[in-house]
Amino acid sequence: MAHTQLTSEQRYQIKALMQAKRGATEIALIIGVDRSTIYRELKRNTGLRGYRPKQAHEKALARRRRKSKERTTQETWKLVEEKLRFDLSPEQIANWLKKQGYEMVSHECIYQYVYADKRVGGDLHEHLRCQKRYRKRAGSNDRRGKIPNATSIEQRPEIVEHRNRLGDWEVDLILGKGRQGVVVTLTERKSRFTLLKKVFSKQAEVVAQAVIDLLSWVEHLKTITADNGKEFTNHLHISQHLNVDIFFAHPYSSWERGTNENTNGLIRQYLPKSRNLTTVTAQEELMIMDRLNLRPRKCLDFNSPYEVFFGHKTVAFTT
Repeated sequence: MAHTQLTSEQRYQIKALMQAKRGATEIALIIGVDRSTIYRELKRNTGLRGYRPKQAHEKALARRRRKSKERTTQETWKLVEEKLRFDLSPEQIANWLKKQGYEMVSHECIYQYVYADKRVGGDLHEHLRCQKRYRKRAGSNDRRGKIPNATSIEQRPEIVEHRNRLGDWEVDLILGKGRQGVVVTLTERKSRFTLLKKVFSKQAEVVAQAVIDLLSWVEHLKTITADNGKEFTNHLHISQHLNVDIFFAHPYSSWERGTNENTNGLIRQYLPKSRNLTTVTAQEELMIMDRLNLRPRKCLDFNSPYEVFFGHKTVAFTT
């Protein structure tokens, strides 16, 4: 596997998994990189105070800046601006340029371009995604109770962990400000293909019906992994209706549903925590799904989730 440049989000996930006593091989499988990338990351970016993701990311960026000597034409920057305004990340844009045969420009140079634009009053920075922050929960007791007839993730087929097939989904909820409005999100593990739907409450019956509505047309459907929230207590109804096996992660083990957790962070660019989600429209739902499913992803060799899930190319980002 080729050398992978880690994102800031992945570095925070590495730290969380290290604290959970996961080994380098398991960490690599969870975040979707080769284990040599994890070994290299820890060797290069571990300091006297141990591995700290913020400092690790800053050190990595500094190395890239020292190596970057490329000069970029105005025509290329015009293309960069176009893709930024379509909400692609600098890393996605850099690799899209490379795959399309355009002049190469590093994603760090694109960030510097955006920040320079901001200093003179430009708005390109408004299209950058916020970095997700991880917080350690206070206390260690599980206060969420038990879900009847739940099957633990420990019994989930091992093949799901390796992302070698389509059809293994993760499910979660996004809450609006003051718990006003709820969005059900589903992400397929291999392709990162994402579906979402607004609902007006966290009641188990409401959430179950939303999951059924979102997946009723899906051909690739083998398993669903959920957390231990009471909103998923109606899991047997989902399982029977869709003929799918449902598994539950361990309490407070968000890395066991890392694909969906990361995707929720991307969705928050469009549905921030300050938003009352009861106002989300069907048009917004479609727009967000299009933005996420049609953008090239590093973990997919810069193919889009749409291309991987449906098995054919799209011309959405080509000229």
